[in-house]
Amino acid sequence: MVDSHELLEVMEKNSRISIKDLAVMLDENEEGIADQLAQLEREKIIFGYHTMINWDKARVDRVTALIEVRVTPQRGEGFDTIAQNIYRFEEVSAVYLMSGAFDLTVIVEGRTMKEVALFVAQRLAPIDQVLSTSTHFVLKRYKDHGVILEDRESDERMIVSP
Repeated sequence: MVDSHELLEVMEKNSRISIKDLAVMLDENEEGIADQLAQLEREKIIFGYHTMINWDKARVDRVTALIEVRVTPQRGEGFDTIAQNIYRFEEVSAVYLMSGAFDLTVIVEGRTMKEVALFVAQRLAPIDQVLSTSTHFVLKRYKDHGVILEDRESDERMIVSP
């Protein structure tokens, strides 16, 4: 049986890789790889497969914002219940507990900056335990989930100056 860590690292870089290719790369039989992947899925170690899309190239209006949220943790539950209340919103794509000056990072997606701003003002900020928010809009993505989104072609022309 192949080391799960090694299998997970390969899968994280390319979730579309075939079981046959995985077996060759990891020097394992296909059945063993398939069984191990099924076990990792049952254990929720692998809990989904994500397709990365460069929405700018697809010419789809889409805005992403990172929102710093300061909250008052609830006695006996800490930040978990507040995080659950926030991640249930359809606009929220991720919630992270942070160390430092704020408590949660909330990643929100919408069609326009105004749509995201209204979500923050009307739905996120009014939550009782939310003390403050600070919204940062993503203007351009260069690299996401370890993938460079736009390779710059090298310009091999000679520089000419007057």
